[in-house]
Amino acid sequence: MTILPKAGRVLPAGTWQGAADIVALDYEGRFLRRKRLETAGGIAFLVDLPEVTNLTGGEAFALDDGRLIEVRPGLEPVLSVTGDLVRLAWHIGNRHTPCQIEPARLVIRQDHVLKAMLEQLGARVRETIEPFRPEGGAYGMGRTMGHDHGGHDHGGHDLAGHGHSHGPGHFHVHP
Repeated sequence: MTILPKAGRVLPAGTWQGAADIVALDYEGRFLRRKRLETAGGIAFLVDLPEVTNLTGGEAFALDDGRLIEVRPGLEPVLSVTGDLVRLAWHIGNRHTPCQIEPARLVIRQDHVLKAMLEQLGARVRETIEPFRPEGGAYGMGRTMGHDHGGHDHGGHDLAGHGHSHGPGHFHVHP
């Protein structure tokens, strides 16, 4: 049995230099507390952080043997969305979907239901594979903890301005 080096802390982007290697993690993979990872160069290590951490890229895992491992966003299937970005962003946000906002496009994770909705709204949608770096939460949370409206029946809810709840800590009003 091999004992893996441990990463018990993360150094913020811009505060370190001299990484021994890199690890590329997709959006879900950058939200972690305890996990075995392997770098591009084959260095296996155990992430063992005190709490769940949201990494955006540019940070470094500090291994207990002194090496630093740079975190980069990995490639993943996304949708590149162009068109009336303000209107499209509103519809994406209304579905609590993580979204990368750029001057000329929006980027969301691939989802056939959202793709069809956006195309129906007049968006040009292109499937691509690239790093996904969505906006963080407005309250410093780092992640927008959304839910899927696909197949969700709002029947029985009072939508006349009173809103509804999807469970503890999640309440909203639909326009």
